[in-house]
Amino acid sequence: MNHQPRKRFGQNFLRDGTVVRQIVLGIAPRPDDHLVEIGPGQGVLTEALLPLCGKLEAIEIDRDLAASLERKFSGDTKLRLHRADALKFQFCALSAGEKLRVVGNLPYNISTPLLFHLFAQAGCIADMHFMLQKEVVDRLCAAPGDKSYGRLGVMAQYYCRADSLFEVPPESFYPQPQVMSAVVRLIPHEAKPVDVGPELLGHVVAAAFSQRRKTLRNALKHLFDDGEIQSLGIDPQARAETLGLEAYARLARAFQEKQDNAIN
Repeated sequence: MNHQPRKRFGQNFLRDGTVVRQIVLGIAPRPDDHLVEIGPGQGVLTEALLPLCGKLEAIEIDRDLAASLERKFSGDTKLRLHRADALKFQFCALSAGEKLRVVGNLPYNISTPLLFHLFAQAGCIADMHFMLQKEVVDRLCAAPGDKSYGRLGVMAQYYCRADSLFEVPPESFYPQPQVMSAVVRLIPHEAKPVDVGPELLGHVVAAAFSQRRKTLRNALKHLFDDGEIQSLGIDPQARAETLGLEAYARLARAFQEKQDNAIN
């Protein structure tokens, strides 16, 4: 497939057969699986997955690539191609009662907003396997106190269990990215690990990490005073990266209670 990679779509095509086989082993597709591939590109992973699954939906924004994929897989009835922007795509519309398994070599320039778009639809997703910039995978899998721990890590823990599977060097792609990559497995929780809504939690977490080098006293001063933070068993002198998901859930619930009391 002769295609000039387009920077605006963040295209770095996987060309290492060994890595493709590692990804397929990690996914371990079954004959009755309903797979969804984001950004199939030149179809390298698509070709490896098709014989092993029940059906595969592929979402490709590049019209030229979509046309090439249609020609390449024209005889395979398992594949349905969607010419669409994954950031706007309604994944749950593909589910007919069964859980989807989502895979892909995600464009690094949109990986974080795309992950949040998928988290919001996690109810119809069994698992996700993505190639991402290693730095993003580190952030997804980080624990409190880790240097990579931040807003993405907290919110990922709220929605999923995250496991880094293996790293992938730049030479596995064309063109070569300037960074290391890694493959991550994300398994949505059957039930959320904390009792708080995602918008409320996200608001408090974003506020805490908006001034990462500052203490919670300063980062959250527009939401809480010192006494309110201390009453939740949290040190106002602590920094955002030291708090776990459960502590952020306590803050979020307390903020909701403050809002409710102010209205009443």
